Amino acid sequence: MTSSARNHLFAEIRARMPAPDAPFAYLPDGRLYRYADVEAVSARFAAALVALGVKPGDRVAVQVEKSIEALMLYLGAVRAGAVFLPLNTAYTPAEIAYFLGDAEPAVFVCDPGRAEALAPVAREAGARLETLGAPASPDGAAGTLSDRALAASPDFADVARAPDDLAAILYTSGTTGRSKGAMLTHENLASNARVLVETWRFTKADVLIHALPIFHTHGLFVATNVILFSGAAMILQPKFDADAVIAALPAATCLMGVPTFYVRLLDHPGLDAKATAHMRLFISGSAPLLAETHRAFRARTGHAILERYGMTETNMNTSNPYDGERIAGTVGFPLPGTALRVTEPETGSPLAPEEIGMIEVRGPNVFKGYWRNPEKTAAEFRADGFFITGDLGKIDARGYVHIVGRGKDLIITGGYNVYPKEIEGEIDALPGIGESAVIGLPHKDFGEGVTAVVVPAKGASPSEAAILAALEARLAKFKLPKRVILVPELPRNSMGKVQKNVLRETYKDLYAR
Repeated sequence: MTSSARNHLFAEIRARMPAPDAPFAYLPDGRLYRYADVEAVSARFAAALVALGVKPGDRVAVQVEKSIEALMLYLGAVRAGAVFLPLNTAYTPAEIAYFLGDAEPAVFVCDPGRAEALAPVAREAGARLETLGAPASPDGAAGTLSDRALAASPDFADVARAPDDLAAILYTSGTTGRSKGAMLTHENLASNARVLVETWRFTKADVLIHALPIFHTHGLFVATNVILFSGAAMILQPKFDADAVIAALPAATCLMGVPTFYVRLLDHPGLDAKATAHMRLFISGSAPLLAETHRAFRARTGHAILERYGMTETNMNTSNPYDGERIAGTVGFPLPGTALRVTEPETGSPLAPEEIGMIEVRGPNVFKGYWRNPEKTAAEFRADGFFITGDLGKIDARGYVHIVGRGKDLIITGGYNVYPKEIEGEIDALPGIGESAVIGLPHKDFGEGVTAVVVPAKGASPSEAAILAALEARLAKFKLPKRVILVPELPRNSMGKVQKNVLRETYKDLYAR
């Protein structure tokens, strides 16, 4: 149905839709989802949310497994005028409690199998608990929200939303250990999708292998929105599986992944030039791609992986060129409409080419600020509107952007952001622990491996296994240290600050052994 009210993001999606019977998603169970289904099912979810009392600007928090229904819930929330808040499926109830307490959603949607454990958390936050099950759910339950959507009418009038209204909040960790909600507007998402469709030459003829999670920017906003804005189709895979990706290559044209995908594909005997002959583009992001991986993939397939640079707060900022040299170890050029500069971190003074400093960006893709945190928002923006990314880099003589390090000790492991302070807080609270320092170390599969360097309390002798076992119930799996190194003391400078650079140098080859 065409609505008289203009919902900024969905109105543009609708305007770009191909014929109603055009394919949108090829599903794992063999179903074909068409664009007519996108329109109708997202409308049903929108109607279900409104019937539950969701008003414009209300948050809808979601922690569910990947499914086509979960994507339709995202679009339904947008059409209902709500603010979509996806949460990592690995988060524990203790972690979910923080997000719900901070965002105060009107509705919290989880998998049916997790409802019992999460009901007290939702109740404490004042959120209505609903469930959404994927067809592959172990208990086979569709979920209460699924049932409501099925019973709702597809005749839904979209709630009007302006370009500057919020469409989503994505939480990103901070060095204080408290996550911050990045507020993304309708135009933040729409502008980035438009630019990426043009930059990466997406058309209705494309078929993307979608093997990414849908609880962060890469899988939800980059992959999904680019397909919607180009009228293309996707092969929806529940998670990355090398066998499944190799099997899908002959029917696909594009793959978006993280470096781990490409490392695993290189280990697969089925990867060669013949298998990738139908593909036109391989894209990598969310973590640094090793030059070695780039070279090996090109040698095996004839395809040069296109690396790009983005973050939760900004969507995508740069991309290696579609036409032209894709240089390993760089993230290419600023996207059209995005201004990027490298500055002296303390003063904000622009630096010359090849000089390393803080990367700052400005453009329609840059978020509105941090949820209910005006002080942090003000601290992260320059007076002229540039956002201070926290990433260190340089622009070379040819204009290519290089990311050379990250401020604030951010660790990116398997495409996920991890901040050491949160893990250190959990470790330090364990019995027998004196202090800890968490660092990221080079890891072939994950880019960086989360590593804890721990000093036992006087007279205590905790083991690596015991520390890891204690953390499992407190932290999402991707945050768990891959190794715990026990040491008598941590290196410090003259001011008493722990020298993490010394630790990174000391143990840099830990995962190469």
